[in-house]
Order: sequence, then C-alpha cells, then structure tokens
Amino acid sequence: MLATAALDKQAVNPVLLEVKDLVSYADYLLVVTATSAPHVKAVAEEAMRTAKTNGVELLTNEGLDSARWVLLDFGDVVVHIFQPVERGYYDLETLWLEAPRVDIPGAEDAVDTNATYYAP
Repeated sequence: MLATAALDKQAVNPVLLEVKDLVSYADYLLVVTATSAPHVKAVAEEAMRTAKTNGVELLTNEGLDSARWVLLDFGDVVVHIFQPVERGYYDLETLWLEAPRVDIPGAEDAVDTNATYYAP
C-alpha cells in the first residue's frame, strides 16, 4: 500500500527491504527517490494520506521541513523518501545488504536509470 502510494506520485527506484529478522523497530524499510523538495513532500503526503485511509497510524515523521530526506515511521514499515544526493550519501541498500528484497508490483516501471546518486 505505501509503495503503491509512492509510485502513484512518481517516486523512482523503489526498494522494499525485509528487516524483521535484523531489527526490533520495524518489519520493512521502503526506500524511494523523489527528484526535488516539492516531489519529496508530495510522495510523503500521499503515503501519509494512504496510510490514514487504511487505518495505519503514523507514529512519527522527520525531515518534512527540508524535504531532502523524509522518514515516515508507521511501526511495521519505515518509509525513507530521498532526493538523489541524499540517497547516495546514506546508501541504505548497502547498509542493509543482508536484508532480503521484496518484490514491489509496478516497480519495474519506476526505474530511473538516469538517477545519479553521489557517494561521499
């Protein structure tokens, strides 16, 4: 549901990581990229709206003011919405390399091969 909400707002390069056997604070991490601050905010707002509509409570959020990296904590799922530079810098996919990837329906249509991620 949250991945679909992000994709509905044109988020790209989504990755859903199953971390339930690795951490105690969540079962899944959803990582997506948005291209600008307004785009990050739009993706975040759609995720929050979709969660609320489906009875899922937002526990906390961080980063909406700067909208470079927004974290939305829904308990079982933590959503990370990055601008490209921040996604490359924090590189959560490598940090959680041992976490299994979960297929996201429609993700194959949301791949941006031109996205540039900058490592530190």
